Amino acid sequence: MKKLLFLITFFTLTTAFAQTEAEDKAAILTVMKMQEKAWSNNDLEGFMQGYWKSDSLKFYGSNGLTKGWQQTLDNYKKGYPTKEHSGMLNFTIKDISKISDDSYWVMGEYHLKRNLGDANGVFMIIFKKINGEWKIVADTSC
Repeated sequence: MKKLLFLITFFTLTTAFAQTEAEDKAAILTVMKMQEKAWSNNDLEGFMQGYWKSDSLKFYGSNGLTKGWQQTLDNYKKGYPTKEHSGMLNFTIKDISKISDDSYWVMGEYHLKRNLGDANGVFMIIFKKINGEWKIVADTSC
């Protein structure tokens, strides 16, 4: 009887864990879909809603390390001032892995289709659940 109770408990916990992880990943992908749409409309403020609005946000790219939500937004505005510059964004997700109960890393590729010339690269971002919402707390893109 103890074995049966153990197996039922184990199965229940495993199923609940898998559902929670699947829900987390779906929520993260929803944020990224919103970002694709906002970016493609040259709505950089909308795109930045996926990021943690904090001075502790970190972005590491070809120009080095940027700290803070506002500075990251300012850099995007400088580099992508018009729809011609921002183009159409598509992400290709290669991996989403759980780091802890409230954080995941996402690895993938970004593809910007633009009349000015396409731009493609890779990224690794870290999402953290903050106040019930999934936010990017660190981004490495190149």
